[in-house]
Formats: sequence, structure tokens, C-alpha cells
Amino acid sequence: MDLHPDAPLPPPGTVPEQPALREALAGLMASVARLAVARGLPCAEAEEMLRLAFVQAAARAHPGLPEHRKVSRISTTTGINRREVTRLVQVAQQAQPAPRARSVASEVYTHWRTQAPYRGTDGEPRVLPRLGPAPSFEALAQAVTRDVHPRSLLDELCRLGLAAWDETGDTVRQTRESFVAHGDLVRQLGFLGDNVGDHLRAAVANVIDGDDRAHFEQAVFADGLSAESIASVRPAVRAQWQALLRALAPALEARVEADATLQPPPRGRLRVGLYTYHEGADPAPEPSPREPLRPRANRKK
Repeated sequence: MDLHPDAPLPPPGTVPEQPALREALAGLMASVARLAVARGLPCAEAEEMLRLAFVQAAARAHPGLPEHRKVSRISTTTGINRREVTRLVQVAQQAQPAPRARSVASEVYTHWRTQAPYRGTDGEPRVLPRLGPAPSFEALAQAVTRDVHPRSLLDELCRLGLAAWDETGDTVRQTRESFVAHGDLVRQLGFLGDNVGDHLRAAVANVIDGDDRAHFEQAVFADGLSAESIASVRPAVRAQWQALLRALAPALEARVEADATLQPPPRGRLRVGLYTYHEGADPAPEPSPREPLRPRANRKK
């Protein structure tokens, strides 16, 4: 059922897909509530964020309305009273969206895994000398950025548990197959918001746009599996992800470099991901990587 922006809202329960919509939202909210409870975010704060999101979505849904009609239309669309809408509109106007921070450590890690000079004949990332010409960690870091010292990037990768420095041989190796910010909850929450957020934005856009699906969003599902069967899938998924990463990362880096010459500068962005989820059977945990060797604070280049 398509509704004109100025049409009155239908009575509750009269839209055929609403039961399915409620069921879908209940599943999403259950996960949001679990995260909020686990991290001590009270319901009142989450509710304030939800109300603000409703007001902003309603405002975007009616972009051509004159200012004197905006509050009434948002109130009618969302069911939030006019006084509360007025307050939330002011909150939205005062809020400044935070700029998307560049993760240089992630770029170095990805460059290491995907660029041919830094991979061995088996396709895995090489153990690199810390200093010297390519392939070395120093050259790797400088290929990504000249704004951050290679030693600072090495310290950050070691802190995140993604790399280890062997002081005896002065070499650096990767310790994980994926960029997971081990022990850094702030960065993990950032990844959650970015990755799940974009996945959800893609799925919502596809549902709202109907047959005109702009985003690739597919999954394969199986049930009735034992813990052993679930665990057996992991190597295939990891292999597929590494193949996808090695194919896409160099191509995207080349496109970013080429598009940097365009005027005006393009503002488009792209995220490609792969995920798995299981429940009802807990496979044995994967072995933890060795604790990375920590650089000594007094060691200098």
C-alpha cells in the first residue's frame, strides 16, 4: 500500500504488512535492547534516540513542506505530540554529525593482506622486516600514509592484537585473519554501528524501494545442524572472505586514487561485507592467537 505524503495515516492494523513489520522490528529491537542492557545504557536514553530518529525520518519524508506546516506533519506521521516534536526538531538542529574518522590502522592491515609485494607465495601476509625498503613494515605504512609514523602504526596494531613484533629478528607478523579490534570496546562499537548500520540501511532501502533494489543483500540459511556441522563451515567462510578481500581491496584502492582527481571531489562510499550467525549449537571456540610481543617503550627507530 503506497501512501501520498499528505494523505492521512491509516488506522492501526489496516496496513496488510504491519504484522510482519512488527515482527521484524521486534527482532531488531531485541538485539538493540540486549546491547544497551549489557553496556548500561538506560531505556530512557535509548527512547530519546528513537524519538529523535523518528522525527528526523519524518522530516526527510516530507522535504518540501513549509516551515509552518512541518511540525504538524511530523506529529501526524510519527504520533509524537507537537510540543515534543518542536523540542526534538531543535535538538536535531543543534546536533552536529561527527565526521567519519579514517582508520589508518585498518588500511595498513588490509594493504598488508591484499597487496602482492606483502603476501607470500601461499597468499598469506609475509613476515616483514620492521625497517628498510619494500617489502618492509616501514614501507607498508608509508605506502598508506605519511601523516603517521610507521612506529606509531606498529604500536597501534600490536595494541589491538593484530600484529606482533619480534625484537630479536626485528620482524613484524600478523596475528589475526581479520581486522577485529581485540580489547578495544570503543572501536568494536564503532564497527558495530558502521557494519550493521550499513547492512540495515541497505536492507531497509531494498524493502522500501520494492523491485528497484539498489543494494546487494543476500544470505543462505540452514537449520537442523549440529555444533560440528556449524564449525565445519567456518574454514569455507574464511576462505571466501579472504578471496573477496584480495579481489576488492586493490581494485577499490585504485578507484579511490583515480577518483581523487575528479572535480568536484566525489562523496560516494561503498561497504562490502560478509557475515555468519548461528544459534542453538555452540561450536568449539577458535584457538586464540598468541599474545603479541609488545614493543619496548624506550626502543626507537
